[in-house]
Amino acid sequence: MKKIGFLSFGHWTPSPQSQTRTASDALLQSIELAVAAEELGADGAFFRVHHYARQLGSPFPLLAAVGARTKRIEIGTAVVDMRYENPLYMAEDAGAADVISGGRLQLGISRGSPEQVIDGWRYFGYAPPEGETDAAKVGMNLQSSTLVYDETGEPLAVQQANKIRKFREAWKAAGHPRTPRISVSRSIFALMDDRDRAYFGRGGESEDSIGLLGDGRRTVFGRTYAAEPDALVEQLKGDEAIAEADTLLLTVPNQLGVDYNAHVIEAILKHVAPAMGWR
Repeated sequence: MKKIGFLSFGHWTPSPQSQTRTASDALLQSIELAVAAEELGADGAFFRVHHYARQLGSPFPLLAAVGARTKRIEIGTAVVDMRYENPLYMAEDAGAADVISGGRLQLGISRGSPEQVIDGWRYFGYAPPEGETDAAKVGMNLQSSTLVYDETGEPLAVQQANKIRKFREAWKAAGHPRTPRISVSRSIFALMDDRDRAYFGRGGESEDSIGLLGDGRRTVFGRTYAAEPDALVEQLKGDEAIAEADTLLLTVPNQLGVDYNAHVIEAILKHVAPAMGWR
């Protein structure tokens, strides 16, 4: 049994090709997609947080609204960049969202990714005091995305699986009494109709890609899985990191609209998850 949710970056653009043309669209459609995902039987609705970009930037009003409109699914961030947060104020906002949702908040945090504005976090006024840092690891669960530092030259799934195993070893060595939660995110599309084939059936991202982050370090970005359901199942069986994780977050193309993204989630839940033993 594996928990399956979705992860949205909340992109928006005024382009006529986008179904999400304003920041308002991104927020309101995110709520509607979470409601639809719960009705389809998904387990979670997670949102990425980016500032200075045409993406979701204020997670807690959104999560509180999702929590008020849903009953069962987990809600959360994947992830909040802690460099931009006042920890006490964030804890207060997160606590309110958790209460409104009936205790379903799963808060994902990170030191953050390269940003659109150099040292943009400093403009929010929450720089760590002298001698302190913005990082911590004290019995926290693990979220791992489709991007990791390329340390061995191996495919993302292999490197990610190795990181998960090392995380479990460190968890055990620390003596934590509970079992940790581990999630990975993937772009996965079952080609069910002509829309799916038009959007994702051309095989343009069927291999991992290599790039550089802002600090100059080499990174590997995970492939997109897109195939007919039977072929997709065979491809996913070879992904070591998905096998190691207990939670899979499906990265959705939110600018294609709520109805299409609900279709994407439903296709995985009905036609892929059972054959993978996830349901």
